[in-house]
Amino acid sequence: MNRSPFLPFAAAALQRATRRLRHDEGGAIAVTYALALTGLLASAGVSFDYARMVALSSEMHNAADQAALAAATQLDGSANAITYATQAASNLVGNKTVMANDSGARAITVAGLLFYGTYADAEAGTNPVTDATKAKFVRVAVNARKAYYAYTPIVGLLASDDISAAATAGLGSSICKVPPVFMCNPYEATDPGFTVANYIGKGLKLIANTGGSNYAPGNFGYLESNAGNGANAVAQTLGNTVPPGDCISTDTVTTKPGQQVSVLDALNTRMDVYANGLNNVCGSSNASCPASANARKDLEQKGNGCAFTSGNGAGWQQPNNAYAPSSNAALTQAQINSTAPMGYPRDICHAVSSSGVCSGGQVGDGVWDSNAYFKTNTADYASSFSPSSTFGTSTPTRYQVYKYEAANAATRLVNQSNGSLTSVPVASCGSSLPVGGATVDRRVLSVAVIDCTAQGVAGRSTNVAVTNWIDVFLVEPSVNRARTSQSDVYVEVIGPTQIGGGGDTSSAQIVRISKPYLVN
Repeated sequence: MNRSPFLPFAAAALQRATRRLRHDEGGAIAVTYALALTGLLASAGVSFDYARMVALSSEMHNAADQAALAAATQLDGSANAITYATQAASNLVGNKTVMANDSGARAITVAGLLFYGTYADAEAGTNPVTDATKAKFVRVAVNARKAYYAYTPIVGLLASDDISAAATAGLGSSICKVPPVFMCNPYEATDPGFTVANYIGKGLKLIANTGGSNYAPGNFGYLESNAGNGANAVAQTLGNTVPPGDCISTDTVTTKPGQQVSVLDALNTRMDVYANGLNNVCGSSNASCPASANARKDLEQKGNGCAFTSGNGAGWQQPNNAYAPSSNAALTQAQINSTAPMGYPRDICHAVSSSGVCSGGQVGDGVWDSNAYFKTNTADYASSFSPSSTFGTSTPTRYQVYKYEAANAATRLVNQSNGSLTSVPVASCGSSLPVGGATVDRRVLSVAVIDCTAQGVAGRSTNVAVTNWIDVFLVEPSVNRARTSQSDVYVEVIGPTQIGGGGDTSSAQIVRISKPYLVN
């Protein structure tokens, strides 16, 4: 039998193929990929869905931040502050999510708001308040959303947990272009928040702390504004139309050491009383310290002098028959007939003596002798002038009367028949600024109210928390009269400090600058 000559070659090729098959590892790699595929897909899915969850969380926190900042802009101390803040958080911020896929809605909505009176409470989330006038900070929470996973179900998870967010914000404000003055809360023990609404129209007898010790309730002092050191610098902040120095934070302040009663001479220029020696403060012509166009006060000018004198020399003096009630009651008609034209008087309980008989001590009751005032200053009072029809009340505040008289200067700010100049500035003393409009009122001060005892305020104290800011009306010059001392500053509470002067938001002059900020 003949063998094929190709058989040896075929056998050799078969042996080589067998050896190659025995050593080939290509199939093992394919199997490895097949076994790892599930893990690789799960890992990729987790990464994708985690990124989606992180992005959603970022959207939620951004929405909470913006809602809190919008709400904080409305915390101006007004009675409607909480209402407006809630509206701002819910309606004025249109945040949307592109990462949440739990429903068709894209809008992120507000879940609720909480309000706080202090930074510490806001930071800790304790002691929320419901009184809009005390709301200084707001916490806004947004409703939770979910991210339903696209790939993670491979590893058994279908959706993220609820993703929520909250943010807390406050309104950082500065008081600008006003004298840096503070008063110690006279009711610190019983009303540490100094509820402004309770004191509108009431007289405050503020007393300078001349002893150098800790400030007591009812004392007043000055705030550090980097205007310079010494009495001259303090006087400039009190008298100049644009006080030197920086704006003052509405949240925390630094008190200025030194109790210079003499600097109150600069405050008196706002009522047309110019003491000698004010050239470095007001200039040679007193142009830097103009008076209010309504300079009505309880003083009359004798001998064309511009300073206050207690004797018979030239200058501003008390009338011979000055208003001086003998009891805590309005004057009788007989007493009115013998009383000189009056300036805006103190509350009767403060006017009756140097110490007063007010049940509130340095806080009056708001009862001032308007009947005697109108009758001594208005010839037609009995026949044609009606406070009720003019002011809508028979007991207007002194500030209301002041504004009314300024608006009707031709008939109400007239010199009296006995030569007393209690109403309009004297041209030879200095210039004047109109009441209202774009001008900050020269007889209105924005004052920081501080709980001095609780914070141990004495001399230079830093980071002192401000309880409230109030606008007050300067009732009278601070001079040594028979029943008053130059260390007294007598004012009437107008209301919370707002944009403009005297709580008047129609004024174009901004004296308060506010900016919201996040607490945490």
